[in-house]
Amino acid sequence: MKNLAGLMKQAQQMQDRMQEMQARLEAMEMEGEAGAGLVAVVLSGKGELKRLRLDPKVVDPADIEMLSDLIVAAHADAKRKIEATNAAEMQKVTAGMPLPPGMKLPF
Repeated sequence: MKNLAGLMKQAQQMQDRMQEMQARLEAMEMEGEAGAGLVAVVLSGKGELKRLRLDPKVVDPADIEMLSDLIVAAHADAKRKIEATNAAEMQKVTAGMPLPPGMKLPF
C-alpha cells in the first residue's frame, strides 16, 4: 500500500507541475518568420495567431501567391517553435515519472 500512496502523491505532484506548465505556455508568445523576416507571425502558446507583420516590400498586388506562401511558412515556423518548447517543458514535468514509451501528455 505504501507504493500506491507514493505513486498517488507523485501523480498529484506531476498534475500540479503540468498545470503550472500549461499556464506558462498559455502566456508565452512565439514568433515565426519567413522571407528573411519580411513576414512574421506571433502565435500564443496554444497556437492562436496573435499578430501578423508584413514588410511593405513584400506587399505586391501582382504576386499575392508569394505573400500567401510566406504567411503560411512564418506560421509553420512559429508552430514548430511552440511544439519544441512544449515538448521540452513536458520533459521537465514528467522527468522521473515512469511513463510508457510513446505516451504523450497532456492527453
